[in-house]
Parts: sequence; structure tokens; C-alpha cells
Amino acid sequence: MKTPTFNNIIEKLNKFWQKNGCIILQPADNEMGAATFHPATFINAITNKPFKAAYTQISKRPFDLKHNENSNKNTFFHQYQVVIKPSNYNIQDLYLLSLRSVGINIYNNDIKFIEDNWSSPTLGATGIGWEIRLNGIEVTQFTYFQQMGGIECNTTMVEIAYGLERLALHIQKISNINEIIFDNTKEGPVKYGEIFNDYEKEYNNYIKYNIDIDTLDKEFNYIESKITKLLNNNLTLISYDYLIKLSHIFNLIDSIITHGFTRQNYISRIKCLAEKIAHCIKKNDK
Repeated sequence: MKTPTFNNIIEKLNKFWQKNGCIILQPADNEMGAATFHPATFINAITNKPFKAAYTQISKRPFDLKHNENSNKNTFFHQYQVVIKPSNYNIQDLYLLSLRSVGINIYNNDIKFIEDNWSSPTLGATGIGWEIRLNGIEVTQFTYFQQMGGIECNTTMVEIAYGLERLALHIQKISNINEIIFDNTKEGPVKYGEIFNDYEKEYNNYIKYNIDIDTLDKEFNYIESKITKLLNNNLTLISYDYLIKLSHIFNLIDSIITHGFTRQNYISRIKCLAEKIAHCIKKNDK
């Protein structure tokens, strides 16, 4: 049996979760720090309607530049997200079966569910759950949402967020992210580093030497004001798109600021808007 490529892993997860009732969505087209920011997760955690979906999302975390001596922790990475509401009674068993579907032996590897309650201050979100470690390496975050946008989740949504690069490292039995076989072509295998390494280097350079915090602060203020205007015009879903942009600008600012008070001020302003958007979504939910 051939070792799955990075793309094969995504295909196998899509097939598994589609078989278990999920629709397969496309990635959101905004820069974001985590797949939880995808509109499908934020919005459907708040509404009363049942929802089952899975999708791949590129995530960017500029702050991880500070820890980039670890070659397997890039600022740019892929998450595979599953959200199910209401949660299946056997969701943990389904998760383990999903690992089997991508070629991981769940009996011969050390898989631990370690209590790790989750929060997203900017989204006004909290949840209870676990980080899941595969032979000591965190590969998944498993969360039952309790709040989203400051609103109690009356019907519990479960989120399963896989770290695709970390899964691929284990499945392909390698130790360097750039050596991951991303896909196979007639000419031979194409490695992860061939596609993404130059971008990662430039993005690191951008964060280190090219971020202008004054310009970013002006952008933050402009988008913050725009979200308020959109909400006043009852354009709730569009306002959430701009909230994702606002969060990414904050992530860039956060990668270089050192003053705790300044950081908290930005977080509070984003959270306030997230809660206003959430209350509009709840109000419009039928």
C-alpha cells in the first residue's frame, strides 16, 4: 500500500466525514489564525439549526515566528476542521476511526486525550475538550463549544481540528515539514517545501522587517468602523467577513507589540464586535 500524500490525507478525511453525514465545504477566502474563524463554524455554533460540515483551512499565525527555530512550526499551515451539531454520542469513536481511515494504527500508537479547555478571547468563545496527542505530539484539538460570540450554545456543537502537517509527518514517517510528500505527478513526487518554503521565508521576512504598526493600526480603526456601519445596515454576514480581516490585522500587530495593555485593548475591541455580530445572527435565526 502506497504511503498517502498530503493531498491523499485530505481526500481520505473528506470521504470519511462525508460518509458520516458531513457536507464538504471549501476554505474561507480570508486570512485567519484558526479554522474556527471560518463563517461556517462561527455562524452555525450560534443558530439553532443542525449542522454537519468538514473543510480544509489554511491558517496563518504571525506570532509563531518567535518560535520558528522549530522547523515543523510554520506561520503558515493547514487545518482540517469538522463541526457537528448536535454532537454524535459516539464522536470520540468516530474520531479514532477517522485516524484509521488515513492509515494510522490506533492500537500500535500512543493516543492520549488530554484535558485542555479552549477559549478564543477575540471571538468571545469558550469550550471544553481535549488536545489529542499521537506519540506525544499534539495532532488534534477536540472541543465542545459552550459559548460563541458571548452567546451560550444551547445545542452543543463539537469541533475537531486536525493539524494536517503533523498528521502527515507521522503517516509518512519523516521529521521535517519540508520533506512531506504533498502530491505525486507523472514526473515524480512534489514535496511540501517546494511549494511553501519560499513563501514561509518571505512571510518571516515581512513580519521581522516590513510591518508598519502605525499603518496596521489605521487599518484596524478603519475596518472596526466599517463593521459598525455594516451592522447598522443589517449586513451581518458581511460584517463577519470584515471581523476575520480585523482579527488578522490584530495577529500581525500582536507578532511585534510587547505592551500587554495595548494587546488587551485590541482584543476587547474585536470581542465587542464579535458579540454584536453574534447577537444579530441569533436575532435573525428562524
